[in-house]
Amino acid sequence: MSFDLVAVGTGPAGQRAAVQAAKLGKRAAVIERANLGGVSTNFGTVPSKTLRAAIVELTGRAATAQGLNARINHAVTIDDLRARTRQVIEHEREVIRDQLLRNGVTIIEGDASFADPNSLEVRTDAGTSRVAAERIVIAVGTVPARPPGVEFDEKTVLDSDGLLRIAKLPGTLTVVGAGVIGLEYASMAAALGVHVTLVEKRPRLLDFVDDEMVEALQYHLRGLGLSLRLGEEVDAVRRTPQGVMTHLRSGKRIPSQVVLYAAGRQGATATLNLEAAGLEADSRGRIEVGPDYRTSQPHIFAAGDVIGFPSLAATSMEQGRLAALAAFDRPAKSMPNLLPYGIYTVPEISFVGLTERELTESAVPYVVGFGRFRELVRGGIAGDRTGVLKLLIHTDTRKVLGVHVFGTAATELVHLGQTVMAGDLTVDYLVEAVFNVPTFTDAYKVAALDAANRLNEIDDLPVAPGV
Repeated sequence: MSFDLVAVGTGPAGQRAAVQAAKLGKRAAVIERANLGGVSTNFGTVPSKTLRAAIVELTGRAATAQGLNARINHAVTIDDLRARTRQVIEHEREVIRDQLLRNGVTIIEGDASFADPNSLEVRTDAGTSRVAAERIVIAVGTVPARPPGVEFDEKTVLDSDGLLRIAKLPGTLTVVGAGVIGLEYASMAAALGVHVTLVEKRPRLLDFVDDEMVEALQYHLRGLGLSLRLGEEVDAVRRTPQGVMTHLRSGKRIPSQVVLYAAGRQGATATLNLEAAGLEADSRGRIEVGPDYRTSQPHIFAAGDVIGFPSLAATSMEQGRLAALAAFDRPAKSMPNLLPYGIYTVPEISFVGLTERELTESAVPYVVGFGRFRELVRGGIAGDRTGVLKLLIHTDTRKVLGVHVFGTAATELVHLGQTVMAGDLTVDYLVEAVFNVPTFTDAYKVAALDAANRLNEIDDLPVAPGV
């Protein structure tokens, strides 16, 4: 078999690379060793976000502290959660298969590795075949890191990919790692009434997120009964007759029925035989690429989580598309700078643009405007009176520099702010715009008016002599 472009992996990056090549009239194929959709569809983005939605729905709890104080409608079981998640995963696989076939992309099943820079061996139970390609996109994603000293058994000590394989919901859970994945699963478990202890070696959570949003999240997590152990490093995780014991370097020991180890992921490159292609990965299995996602081999590209930050499904899709365009020397704009980030904790956090800390460090003058959900009719209807939308506005130009949202539908709301910033609009647009009522989007109007009032106060201040 010979193709113009082959994508190894069918996660968001691999899908988009192959489809884009096919739309250019090229012979395109994807190679998948497991289920279509890769980690994103089968273990990561899709199941974790479906799990969150199922938890909120099945427990009768809203996405904020007020709703979370409500009583659970019935005893939620792992089977309840699996049923909803399984349906969504299976549907998404069908959508991906239909999209690939509709665009004329060949689907090759098997475990791929490089035979030489221009061909791949594909192994299946039936034997080995060879696939030749003029251009190759490596989009194999990542696998959970499994350090020594952690006794994984897929029952009581799990990584994030194996969470849904547990037999029943535990009464106590220790989550190691407070990155995005660890925080999301920790908050979901706490929402189910599980007593969660979250261990993180860094002294603060999510250091790339606005400080106030992080403070709000910590407050609500503690309200759910979640215990935070920040600045603590795990020395070992050992199974015991009663469950699992997590040993910290400080000497503390944390007993629990289940441990979820979510401290880092590795690029899934170990079996690719990169040496045969003249490539190498770093100590974390990541592949270095240039601005057009080209590796050190001009005809081989890499995209998605396997190249590292930002490791988002949305950015991986765009990276795959841009890599395919670059592969055939087609013009393409680079990835936009304004990337929205969504963290699906309970409650959600989402943001785009700069944080207060970044603006302060760069000596950029700004004011803050707040749109609190308790001021919105929609907030009362949804039972969310604790959410907030925060605008950062340049004092002189009145342009929007950052949008930060905490609460219900945060990951949806952020896109209006992203559009306003991309359009180079000022806060006055949001002041003058008309939004549907009752909606959470009306928080933009409230926040914009708040910021405009602060700007007006600055403009009205008399200038001191000599200034």
